[in-house]
Amino acid sequence: MKITLFTLLAIFVIMQFILVEKTNPQYDKSKEFVFPSHIEPMIKSACYDCHSYDTVWPWYSAIAPMSYSISKNVNHGRDALNFSIWEEYDDEKKHKKMKEIFRAVYASMPLDDYIRFHPEADLTKEQRAEIRTWAKEIIDAKEASASK
Repeated sequence: MKITLFTLLAIFVIMQFILVEKTNPQYDKSKEFVFPSHIEPMIKSACYDCHSYDTVWPWYSAIAPMSYSISKNVNHGRDALNFSIWEEYDDEKKHKKMKEIFRAVYASMPLDDYIRFHPEADLTKEQRAEIRTWAKEIIDAKEASASK
C-alpha cells in the first residue's frame, strides 16, 4: 500500500513538470465579433474562455492533470470557433459557424465540465432561447440574401 501511494505521489509530482501551453495571443481587435448589447454578456460569460483569445486561465489550470484537460478544451474550442478572429472567416464559414452556435447553445454548450467550475456560465433556458433567436435571425438573413 505504501509503495502504491508513493508511486502515485511521484507520478503526480513528475506531471507538474510537464507544462502545457496556456496562451492568449495578441490579435487585431477590429477582427473580433461585435455582438448586440443584449447578447454580448451571455456570450462573454459562457463562451469566451474557450472560444476567444481572451481566456481567463484559473489558478488550477497550472496543476496537472487539470492543466492538460483545460488546455485541450481551450485549444479545441478555439479551433472550432474563435470570436477573436471572426472577421478572418469568409462569409460561408461565418454562416456555418452561426449554424453551429444555434445548435450548440441548445444541445451541448457550455460544457458540463466548464459549468462545474464556472456556475455563472450556465445559461438559463431563456438565455439559450435568446441566443438561438439572435443566431437564427442572422442565419435566415444570410439565406434570404443568398436566394435572391
